[in-house]
Amino acid sequence: MSEIKPNESAPAPAEDNGEEKDWAAAKAFFDNLKTHKPRPPKPRYAVTIAVSSRTLFNMVAERKIYEEEGVEKYVAYQLENENEPLKPGAAFPFVKALMNVNSRLRKLYPDSEELFDIVLMTNNHAQVGVRLINSINHYDLTIERFCMTGGQSPIGYLKAYMTNLYLSKDSEKVGEAIEEGIAAATMFMPKTEMELSDTQLRVAFDGDAVLFSDESEIIVKKHGLDTFFQHEKEFENKPLAQGPLKCFLEALGKLQRKFYAKDERLNCPIRTFLVTARSAASSGARVLKTLRSWGLEIDEALFLAGAPKGPLLQKIKPHIYFDDQMFHIEGAKELGTISAHVPYGIGQKYNRGKLIEPEKKE
Repeated sequence: MSEIKPNESAPAPAEDNGEEKDWAAAKAFFDNLKTHKPRPPKPRYAVTIAVSSRTLFNMVAERKIYEEEGVEKYVAYQLENENEPLKPGAAFPFVKALMNVNSRLRKLYPDSEELFDIVLMTNNHAQVGVRLINSINHYDLTIERFCMTGGQSPIGYLKAYMTNLYLSKDSEKVGEAIEEGIAAATMFMPKTEMELSDTQLRVAFDGDAVLFSDESEIIVKKHGLDTFFQHEKEFENKPLAQGPLKCFLEALGKLQRKFYAKDERLNCPIRTFLVTARSAASSGARVLKTLRSWGLEIDEALFLAGAPKGPLLQKIKPHIYFDDQMFHIEGAKELGTISAHVPYGIGQKYNRGKLIEPEKKE
């Protein structure tokens, strides 16, 4: 057998950039591969929505096995049932609506990567992955990026995935994400099902401690409504500080403007709503001027002056509604609205306006 000798006349590769060239060549090869299936956009252009497996799918029965029988029984159950699709969960209609927006964007901008990118972010073990993949394919969902952390918290990966919004069933993880400066909320299934639009993504936001900081809410809680009205009138022209979900509204606005640029404003598949307990004449101007100062639009602003939000949300039929106070979440759930709690601000220390007294230690 002859010995293959190196070509002695060839110059030695430069060690400082050889690996970089190899990587660039490999990346170029991958980027140029052709496929009929839509490729996920590059994260720096996309609006990345990270959803946990328990928000995307209804895994109540599986969770019960995990809590009562332990992780090994849970994994074994998932393996035995991996060809049985999981049922839709709270975030499922929202994800389907995101995909509809992507389809519309691709028709108008075939080469653009300014799209929604859905990432499955879960602390499930990789062995459970096949059932999740089978369920995603069963419902024809476009979810190509997975993060499965095998029992560890996935929060540390959110920034690496350039996450714009994180949705989970775990309120502690959601709180951790907000502490990291990432828009996040805990999702809840409604008590009754509501028929939602299959052509338009509809997103409803509370104002204070959601889109805006809890600055004004602190004044309400500590000093009452009269002081609050006086404060808002005095500072009407001073924008409120941003809240945890301002950046998500900003991302929605960026995609809306792509439709407006194609003269599709009246046919835009994204519609946003502000649903606030504020009174319009007494404290509404500061809210609208704050949005204007941010360069953001809201399609509909509904000032309820303390009236229940549930009946109005029942008319709006949002795919998701964000609020910082659980009693508003409960009221929305009762009437069929898919709701997401934002655990942020002074409202977490109160229930229906009353301070939650800490338990006395004996």
